[in-house]
Formats: sequence, C-alpha cells, structure tokens
Amino acid sequence: MAFTLSAEHEAIRDAVRDFGENEMKPVAEEHDREHKYPEEIRKTAAEYDFVAPGIPIDYGGAGMDKISSTIVTEELWRADPGIGSAVGSAGFGTNMIIEFGDEWMKEEWLPKIANGETASCSMISEPAHGSNVAGIETVAEKDGDEYVLNGNKMWITNGTVADVGVLMAKTSPDEGHRGITAFLVEMDQDGVSTDKIDNKLGIRASDLAEVVIDDVRVSEENVIGEVDKGFYQLMEFFAAGRTSVASQAVGAAQGALDAAIEYANEREQFDQKIKEFQAIEHKLAEMATKVEAARSLTYRAASQVEKNNQDVAAQYSSMAKLFASEISVEVADEGIQVHGGSGYVTDYPAERYYRDARITKIYEGTSEIQKNIIADQIL
Repeated sequence: MAFTLSAEHEAIRDAVRDFGENEMKPVAEEHDREHKYPEEIRKTAAEYDFVAPGIPIDYGGAGMDKISSTIVTEELWRADPGIGSAVGSAGFGTNMIIEFGDEWMKEEWLPKIANGETASCSMISEPAHGSNVAGIETVAEKDGDEYVLNGNKMWITNGTVADVGVLMAKTSPDEGHRGITAFLVEMDQDGVSTDKIDNKLGIRASDLAEVVIDDVRVSEENVIGEVDKGFYQLMEFFAAGRTSVASQAVGAAQGALDAAIEYANEREQFDQKIKEFQAIEHKLAEMATKVEAARSLTYRAASQVEKNNQDVAAQYSSMAKLFASEISVEVADEGIQVHGGSGYVTDYPAERYYRDARITKIYEGTSEIQKNIIADQIL
C-alpha cells in the first residue's frame, strides 16, 4: 500500500519542473491569449525526452515507466496546462502503434514524434459520439488491397499540426464495437481536411480540430493490429489514458495552489499579509490536502497500470481520474477566491488554471462515465 518515489523519479520531477519554470511559465499568458500552439517549446521538450516519454529507446524515445510519465505530465501541467497539454499530447496514438503496429510504422513515425519533428493524433470522437466509442459512424470499405475511409471526427487534439494519426473506423458497420478497426493515416493525403477549433474555454495553446475524412484511400498495410479488433485494442489503453488525465488534473491543481500561496504571501489587507488570516490559512490547508490526496491516488493508479493489473488498473484509473479532475476544479476555484478580484482577471494565472482544469472532467470519459465504471467494478 505504501508508495515511495525513487531517486530517478525525483530527478525527472526536478528536470521537468525546471523546464516548466524556464521555458513555459514566461510565455504561458501569451500562448493562452493568442491561442498559439507552442511548436518550438514542443521541440525543445523533446530534447529532454518530455514528449511521448513512453516511446521505447529502440525507437528514439526515453522508454519511461508509467510513474515517470505521470510525473512528466503532472509537472508540465503544473507549469501551464495549455502548453503542457500541447507538449504532453504530441504523442497521441503512439501507444496503439507501439503495441499493435507493424514494424514499418514504428520505424517510420515513432522517432519523428519522440524527437519533436512532428506530432501525432488519435481520431476517435465524432460530432455525435464521444464517450460512446462503439457508436462511431466513420466507415472503411475494402476495395482490392486498399480501404476507402469516410467520416467526420471531432475534438481531435493536434488535428491541424499532426503529420500522422490513428483513425478508428467501422469495417463491419453492423457489428457495433465488434466491427471497429484502427488505421494509420497520414494527415496530408488527399481527402483529409482539418478545421481548427479556437473558441475553447481553456487549454488554448493546445491544437484542437474537426477532421473530415472524404474518400481517403489507405493500403491494407495501414491496418493497425487486426481487422475488427480496434475497439478491443483501444480498451487496453483506457486505464493508461485516464491515469494521464488524472496527472494533468493534479498538475493543474498544484499550479493553482502554488499561485494562491504566492499571492497570499504578497497581498496585504488591514495592515497584514492575507496569509495571516485564518480564513485564508484554512483554504490553503484544505487545497493542499486535496491535491496530495489526488496525487497519491493517481500514483497508485499509475503503479497498477505499470504492473499491467488490468482489472485493478481499470478501477483505480477511473477513481483517480474522477477524484483528481473534480478536486482540480475545486482547488482552482478556491485559488480564485484567495486572489479575490485579482483572480478574476488575466493579470494573474488563477483564472487560467480554473479554465484549464475544467476539461479534465470531460475528456477520456466524463466524470459520470467514470462513476459507471467504478460502480461496475465494485459491484
């Protein structure tokens, strides 16, 4: 039950924290205000193995374990969730390639993603289908030794900046989740069009897009894994994905807490620092306790993912994702309260953490979906 980070884990945390302080924080407000994708920061992060840290060493990655990857994500989001999201999501879909892709896919794309040359994306959600993956309507029809893809994908992270993506489509449309296949799709090929989504509440530095797939032809060699097995392949990564979102939430919460502590140490009212008021002390104490509880649960989930205890990992990753995301929004909200009126304007990062934290309750399965999963596990 006890969990202690190794010296290597602590060294990774220190390195990412330094990177966040020096490379991300100084430009965070600008990237948020301008909805600016941090391509150069992503490339610099790749030099330190902070982009897709789980990519194996044989393919140019760092081969980090799940605890290490969790720490990287947490610290990136602690510095700034918007830029942290852009950097941390640059390897979306690589787990599918690593686990089920052919060797040529790994050799062609994994080194480019790991070294920051490009980003990848994962195309699952659709305008009418988010949590209901089995309901997707994108289809892939066999035509000789090719597949013809047609569909509409929505809320695709890195949609306009990625060079390659993993696309989920139905090869047997009447079979529900039993008829879904994963495909490797190059984003610049004929028939792929993207439209950037800019009107976001938070994580504005992260690229988000609608992707239209219109008669896109791919070779049968572009099938990742087995035909009609894509849903089952995808299921293997849900626990890891939800743990990653939990670590994002913990990072955002810690960042909001850091900002509140800094402000409480500076702001004076009634001839004293506001940190000396018991009301503020109690707020900060409760915030810190919630963050630590969320972090502990997230690390426990990560350890179960690393051990590949699938049933246990599924339960704890959903618990961590649910708890950490809810706590993140609560802590960010209290951070604004500590700032008072200053927390309601962009002069301070408090309002940005609040906006950015909110997404963690939605993607990778909403809080309501996580409760369903947890209930299924414990019942």
